[in-house]
This record gives sequence, C-alpha cells and structure tokens, in this order.
Amino acid sequence: MTARIGLGLAALGRPGYINLGHDEDLPPGRAVEDLRQRTHQLLEQAWQSGVRYFDAARSYGLAEVFLGEWLTPERRSQVTIGSKWGYTYVADWRHDAATHEVKDHSPATFERQWPETLQALGSSPDVYLVHSLTADSPALDDAELLNRLRELADSGVRVGLSTSGPHQGATLRKALALDTPFTAVQSTWNVLEPSAGPALAEAHAAGWLVTIKEAVANGRLTTRAGETPFNVFARKHGLSPDALALGAAAAQPWADVVLSGATTAAQLESNLQAHAEGPLAEFAQQPEEYWTERSALPWI
Repeated sequence: MTARIGLGLAALGRPGYINLGHDEDLPPGRAVEDLRQRTHQLLEQAWQSGVRYFDAARSYGLAEVFLGEWLTPERRSQVTIGSKWGYTYVADWRHDAATHEVKDHSPATFERQWPETLQALGSSPDVYLVHSLTADSPALDDAELLNRLRELADSGVRVGLSTSGPHQGATLRKALALDTPFTAVQSTWNVLEPSAGPALAEAHAAGWLVTIKEAVANGRLTTRAGETPFNVFARKHGLSPDALALGAAAAQPWADVVLSGATTAAQLESNLQAHAEGPLAEFAQQPEEYWTERSALPWI
C-alpha cells in the first residue's frame, strides 16, 4: 500500500447523507450534540490509530466546527486538514430536507465561505478545494476567482478541486492544462468506478496531492449492499468488503490519501484494516451506469 488512510466527515457533520444505512448508524434523533460527540469520538479513535489527514467541507453541516473543536495545538501541528468550498448547506439540520446543499462557485461564495472556514477550524486548512468542479464550471475560466485562489496559494494554502460525475477525468485534465493555482485534487475512485485513474495518475506525476473519496461507493462496497459479487469475492478471501475496497484504492501508486467515511467506531476499525487482494477490474461499471445509480441513492 502506498496511500495513507484519512477520515472524511461528510456523513458525520450533518444528520442526512446518501450512504447505505446511514440512518441506522447515527444516534436516535440525530441531535447536534449527539453528532458532535460521535464526531469527536471517531476523530479521537482515528488519531489514536495513527490517522493524520482529516477532510471536511462548508456543506458538511457542522463538520468544520466539530473538527475545529477537537483540534488542539499539539494535534494541529501533526495533522493535515483539508476542506472545500462552493456548496452551501441549506438543510437546516433536517435529514429529510428537499434540498441539502446548493452549488455556487462564484468569487462571492468563496469570499463568504473562506472566513467561515477559518472561524470554524480555528486556523487555515492545509488544503482548500473547489467542491465538485465539473468541466463546464465557469470557475476554471473565472480570472477573478483564479487570481484570488492564487493569492491563497501564495499564502501557503494548497488549493485545488474535487470532482464528481462520469466525466471526472475530463474535468481534471482541463484543470491540469490551464494556468491555475491548483496543486491538489480529490476524486471518486473505487473498484466500481475507476475511470478517473489515468487522469489522477497524470495529476500525481505533475506533483499534485491526490486524495480518493467514496472508496466504498457510499456503502455499495460494504456488507450493507448484500450478496453482491464483490462481497462474495471479499468473503472468499477472508476480508471485509470495505477493507478490500479501501485497500484497492490505497494500492494505487498515484494515491496519496484515501478517505474513510466511517460513521461508527466499528466501521472505522474495519476500514483501517485496508488490504489489497489481486486485480479487481471485473467489478468495474461503466461510469454513466455508476453515477446514475449513485444519483438515485436517497438522503437518509
């Protein structure tokens, strides 16, 4: 394995998310204080296990706040903190809200959200990404925004983008080809959806920090998915499917960090047993098929 395991807070910082069984993983009622305690518990567990990369976003509810509360000067000096801007959380702490987040990559949104991130975390993140950039996003051609991000990069913050959707590779290659201040990318890669791999390898070769998200495909590469061919394969090899999926991601030579999205102590413990086992290309779906299925997952 070449990559480090990090902890992502997408499913911990807010009461609703699209992971399979998410509603069963959280405390009853999903009150703010209950999720604060759960997040702090998992952050501590991850810390004690040697995890040193933590990922949040402005749209992850109170994830940045919870992370900032847990950080101490000693911990902050030893960890890498990544966060993202460009989506605004609008669910008002409801898991059944009609809309959970609103996307806007304008300079005005950046200027509003950067101070919010600073206040929530208590210090600058080490990595700050445009959240879910797509190839047709005006952000890649927005001179005002890119100049502002270049200023941020010059101050010592590593700036970049996260990607989503069936055309992640095209988005990343467009960013690589342009004169941008970007030197980091966070993309979905898993054994069901490995299509971004070649572009991520190019980013790694160019010196970018490469982080993998959704390595367990929002629960579709865990026991929650039932008797899938992948889960049967994992069991035959004496592995939990999540450990196999995370191991496959961590074994990619271009991957620097692979995020666990655990919401329980047991899930995190299992995720940290990441183990690669042979080629898994037979489980790959067509990108359009994968993302169509993902878009149908309910917020629960």
